[in-house]
Amino acid sequence: MKPTVAVLMGGWSPEREVSLVSGKACAEGLREGGYAVLEYDVKRDLRALIDFLRPASGGGPEVVFNALHGRYGEDGCIQGVLEVLAVPYTHSGVLASAIAMDKPMARHVFRSLGLRIAEGIVVERRSLAFGDPMPRPYVVKPIDQGSSVGVFIMREGDNLAAVEMAEAAFGEKVLVEKFVPGRELTVAVMGDRAVAVTELRPRTRFYDYEAKYTDGVTEHLVPAPIPSEVYELAREWALTAHQALGCSGLSRTDLRWDDSLPDTSGLVVLEINTQPGMTPLSLAPEQAKWAGISWPELMTWMVDNARHPQ
Repeated sequence: MKPTVAVLMGGWSPEREVSLVSGKACAEGLREGGYAVLEYDVKRDLRALIDFLRPASGGGPEVVFNALHGRYGEDGCIQGVLEVLAVPYTHSGVLASAIAMDKPMARHVFRSLGLRIAEGIVVERRSLAFGDPMPRPYVVKPIDQGSSVGVFIMREGDNLAAVEMAEAAFGEKVLVEKFVPGRELTVAVMGDRAVAVTELRPRTRFYDYEAKYTDGVTEHLVPAPIPSEVYELAREWALTAHQALGCSGLSRTDLRWDDSLPDTSGLVVLEINTQPGMTPLSLAPEQAKWAGISWPELMTWMVDNARHPQ
């Protein structure tokens, strides 16, 4: 008998709507794989969540499929609840999730591993109103959001004060990185395997939230049409990052490659996603499909590789 699986989705981060789409798709894939599935839209009510996972009458879910995105679902918080309740769950654990979600902390780990990263600093958000923290072009990011939420590329002529105001919803500090020109790459990792490299060619100015989740806005090229040495180094770095942070299950690492520089010298790691999107437009499932892994098979693999708290 296959276990009963609860799919957690929704939440209250800016990525709520994407999470609902991911959750519905994952629930359907699990049902196709023969699982009994319970769907749960997570609200800011811990007691209700605990009652759902551990009902007084018994018979709660045996495994949780975590389809939450963003803060509280992707940063170690919900993972901590599941650890306390000793409920097996998909994706990474508390520590890996927390480090990966904190972009400056993840950058420290990447640098310590010898992975190349873009030049960057953490600054007070309010300081953006008084001038550029580094020469343009550069990228401004919230330190703990996913899916390119709140990301701006500052080019000549852009209004910096407007960006400072827009960032107000995401905390008092932001990460500022030197903009890396060239090509957008991403690598999915399943367990101990870097699956493939996808090149993303957005028709917008950059691969932002709209480009990720609007059909037809971004072209996905898998496998990426790049030199073999760049392709293999991207896969190597993604697997290294996944393992060093202690990630488990499925992750996805995003990179940039400045193809105007020689050999692999233009490749940099941007970030690692421990809860990559699972919508019909998402990149990790697309790579799995390219590798011959169907949607129900991917769902089964993730449940089979769920973490089991002691």
